Amino acid sequence: MANVYTQLAEEANLAAEEATLAAELAAAAAPINIGAAIRNYRLDRGMSQGDIEKRTGLLRCYLSRVENGHTVPSLDTLQKIATALEMQLSQFFSEAPLTEMQGTALSEDVIHFLTQVQRYSAHLTEPDRRLLLAMIRKFAATTSTSIS
Repeated sequence: MANVYTQLAEEANLAAEEATLAAELAAAAAPINIGAAIRNYRLDRGMSQGDIEKRTGLLRCYLSRVENGHTVPSLDTLQKIATALEMQLSQFFSEAPLTEMQGTALSEDVIHFLTQVQRYSAHLTEPDRRLLLAMIRKFAATTSTSIS
C-alpha cells in the first residue's frame, strides 16, 4: 500500500512539473486578438457589423474599431457581442471549441463527464488537483493494461 502512495506522490510531482512547463509556455504565447476573434465569429455566421449593431445597440463604427484592434471592449460589451453572435463569452478566449480536442470529436457523454469533473474540482487546492490527476493517470494505465 505504501508503494502505491509513493508512486502517486511521484506522479503528482511529475504532474506539477508538467503544469509549470505548461504555465511557462502559456505565458510565452501571444496575447489574444479579441477584435480578430469577433470578426472571425461574425463572418463565420454570415453577419455584418450592421447586424451586430441592431442586436446590441453598439455603433457600427465602434465595432469596426474593436475588430481592427483600436479599441478594447469591456467584458459587458463582449457579453453583448457574444449574445448577438449566439455564443458563449468564453469562446472568445478559447483556441479550440470544447467539442474538439487534438482533432478528435468528443461525445456528449465525455463532454458531460468533463463538465462534472470541472465543477467538482473547481474548489480543490493545487496539491489536491495534482493528486487527483495522478490517480486518474494510474487508473487509466491500470485499465488499459487489463483490457489488452
